[in-house]
Amino acid sequence: MLLTRTSWIFGKYWILFLTVLFVAVKDTTVYASWMWLGVASVGVSNSVDVNYDPKACKKVPGLVREQKSVCQRQPDTVRVIGEGARMGIYECQEQFQHERWNCTVLPNDENVFGKMMQIGTKETAFVYAVTSAGVVYAVTRSCSQGNLSDCTCDSSKIGAVNEEGWRWGGCSDDVNYGVKISRDFIDVADDSKSEDSRERARSLMNLHNNEVGRQAVEKQMKVSCRCHGVSGSCAMKTCWNSMPHFRKVGEYLKKLHKNAVEILPRGKKRLRRKDTEKRKVPIKFNEMVHIAESPNYCSSDPIQGIKGTTGRECNKTSNGADGCNLLCCGRGYNTQEVRIVERCDCVFIWCCEVKCKSCETVKDVHTCK
Repeated sequence: MLLTRTSWIFGKYWILFLTVLFVAVKDTTVYASWMWLGVASVGVSNSVDVNYDPKACKKVPGLVREQKSVCQRQPDTVRVIGEGARMGIYECQEQFQHERWNCTVLPNDENVFGKMMQIGTKETAFVYAVTSAGVVYAVTRSCSQGNLSDCTCDSSKIGAVNEEGWRWGGCSDDVNYGVKISRDFIDVADDSKSEDSRERARSLMNLHNNEVGRQAVEKQMKVSCRCHGVSGSCAMKTCWNSMPHFRKVGEYLKKLHKNAVEILPRGKKRLRRKDTEKRKVPIKFNEMVHIAESPNYCSSDPIQGIKGTTGRECNKTSNGADGCNLLCCGRGYNTQEVRIVERCDCVFIWCCEVKCKSCETVKDVHTCK
């Protein structure tokens, strides 16, 4: 009888343990992100560096089966995908450096940006768009530089002459290949066929914003030309397609973020605007979408992964997002006098020495309460 009761108690707690374990694994699977490659590729994470060991892809959190397969077959491509994710992360930090939410990375968190990525806000939309764009950019650039064996320059137009008389030539950036890799690797992480309507809407949101980022790179492509002729004349001109500086892509996406469209969290196959008056207007790929309102990001909220703005440096004289009034959310700010020593009045002495003085300046630093 005692053995039976002991077995029953053991069985009861074993089931409880398995349930907790299942929930923990499920949460990790759902919210861990391939973007972690952008952190791991520079050795910021304490886990594993996928640059040097393709087998390590099995340990990367958040990769679905198809992504792990690519990781095993094409480790060089995955390394470049990691570079693209890192470009997106850096650009996010650049664009939001003065905002209440400043794109802070948590290197040892599988979500990269923390739990706030679980909320389908405008900021989450930007992250998905800019990292997807980063992958397109990094892969396309690597192709043009000859660093990937599966691609090279885009030669489809070479030799053709346009109406203005110039000829296509040179090494055009093959952005189509970059877009393909971005779609094939990133989009498989989201299942838009989920039975849960909210999960399905979130997947549709992610997939749409991924494409917004990809098309942002395509839209910013430019034509570069070189003149040929006697004495510097432009009797003949050779042109090719080239990518812009990634900063232009980031600035374009930041503008889209400001006007992001809220969609219904119960979409099926197509996205629907929450605004009933515009419900029939199709959503385009120059519009970011989100399913949840953004919090104010003022106060720390560990549950949602929000750090708050306490301790952030602010600009006392600015009326913008970095101003002490807005950034500090009306809580006020502390002022500290900081002494800065810098090299100044440098003189070049022939040959070959530079002598400088040490100059001290005093600066008031304001930080949010």
